[in-house]
Amino acid sequence: MMLVVVSYDVNTQSEGGQRRLRKVAKLCESRGQRVQFSVFECLVDPVEWKELKFQLEQTIDKETDSLRYYFLGKTWKSRVEHCGAKEPYDPQGLLML
Repeated sequence: MMLVVVSYDVNTQSEGGQRRLRKVAKLCESRGQRVQFSVFECLVDPVEWKELKFQLEQTIDKETDSLRYYFLGKTWKSRVEHCGAKEPYDPQGLLML
């Protein structure tokens, strides 16, 4: 498993922008945890990552929207720090429902 940070900027003023924004968010939610408004931390294996990336890039309008990926790899725990509001997210931690 590797940690990939996905951030996006979808132009909601363009045609279909609101729909694209919702779809990008849902795709990210299916594989990760929202840590900021348009930022997700996704703990994925290489096959899951390839599928998610393909779906995201098929969803956006490449003329008006953008995606950024930050690959933190398998040693991500030593590379992520948190400060401020909201509890930090540990994708391998205990899930409380």
